Amino acid sequence: QVLLVETGGGLVQAGGSLRLSCAASGRAFNSYAMGWFRQAPGQEREFVAAISRNSIKTYYSDSVKGRVTISRDGAKNTAYLQMNSLKPEDTGSYYCSGKTIQSFWDYGLTDGWYDYWGQGTQVLGAS
Repeated sequence: QVLLVETGGGLVQAGGSLRLSCAASGRAFNSYAMGWFRQAPGQEREFVAAISRNSIKTYYSDSVKGRVTISRDGAKNTAYLQMNSLKPEDTGSYYCSGKTIQSFWDYGLTDGWYDYWGQGTQVLGAS
């Protein structure tokens, strides 16, 4: 079983920055496409960003594009989400996700595509 653990959430003022981390268990991290999702209170979970196995391809939702960067470090079995220029509407629980795939270039844009999930970390964007 793959275990994903997110850290790095917290309270941040509008315009501030935060880096979320997602540590994966086991030795197969480089076989996973990775994604980040978030869920605001009372709303459905939504896609934030995704990255391919080879780190070359990334994709962002329109709501975070230009403010957020997804990355990964195979040596540390960790994926990251660097969030800048934070807004109050970025508030929510942020979830890391992964899926074992053969392609080095693919990733998913929907939560149903992913097989592995973390427990989430809270981001509170203060106005």
